[in-house]
Amino acid sequence: MKSLTLILLLVGVAGSSFAQESSTGGFGEQVSVSYVMVPFTALGPQGIPIKNLRMRDVSLLVDGRKVAIDMFEASMNAPVSWTILVDASGSMGLAGKMDAARSIVGTLLAHRKKGDDFALYSFDARGRANVLVPFTEDPTGIMRELERIEPWGKTAFFDALSEMPEYSELGRNPSRAIILLSDGIDNASQMTRTDVERKLEGVAVPIYSFALREPAEQNISAPSEELSNIDLLEELASITGGMLLVGTQPQQLSQAMYGIEQVLRAQYLIGFPPTGRGAVKYRRISLELPGRARTVQVRAGYRGTEPPTQPSRSRQKRNERKTNS
Repeated sequence: MKSLTLILLLVGVAGSSFAQESSTGGFGEQVSVSYVMVPFTALGPQGIPIKNLRMRDVSLLVDGRKVAIDMFEASMNAPVSWTILVDASGSMGLAGKMDAARSIVGTLLAHRKKGDDFALYSFDARGRANVLVPFTEDPTGIMRELERIEPWGKTAFFDALSEMPEYSELGRNPSRAIILLSDGIDNASQMTRTDVERKLEGVAVPIYSFALREPAEQNISAPSEELSNIDLLEELASITGGMLLVGTQPQQLSQAMYGIEQVLRAQYLIGFPPTGRGAVKYRRISLELPGRARTVQVRAGYRGTEPPTQPSRSRQKRNERKTNS
């Protein structure tokens, strides 16, 4: 695992969310969405968002097959609802980790835009997400409550993190993000790694995980439970379209938070209704864009039935001939 020494660590594909999918239940295995929204950001050289894409520039693939989309929207300065989840366990009281967490949140609040709202939660050994500040556009209470946190006890972030997508829906904006601030040590959760991966698999809200670790904690030669938990954060960032960042230096982490904030506001949204045919299962999403896009940040997939596939070029020509005859 590399530390955050220059700017940030991108994990697989990342992204942001305009809207939470409609569903028939919670986030369990049998959830099938009635409409799939795919938010994405296209980055060019130096990680600068591309802001002039058109619908014809984008091809959406599900499990490798092109999908017929019926929606394309762009927003270059979208307000965001930020759900902040802070580790309040004893290990966060070491090596300036809580100071780093406060610096990251301070940067986020300093660059807020009109319409942004924020909620602050903490978690500890009980595995519950405790609301410290409900969603608000006034940031003063966020920093005040952060200063009051006194790290103590064990950690159960698996349990708390699994609740966050539901709580993030309380924000007023369709664009949402979850910011997790933790050293990635879980020693008290009831949920297993498999449980939490399964529960968050189809979630449309990106999770941005800040793993607050000193370099010495990142270069342990023998595998450990703590490093395994960091791997889990990496996996959750990937499947939800988020990002993993590792380090403890406040200035570097603050720069990374500013970069996340900029990317989240430069968004496109495409969508399609699943057909209702086929099994309800997890289906992989990918995008094809013009060559100038160096990186595409998009959620990894959705759970539902088959998508409407795009007809082949020869089939389109046959349909055109029938229409014209």
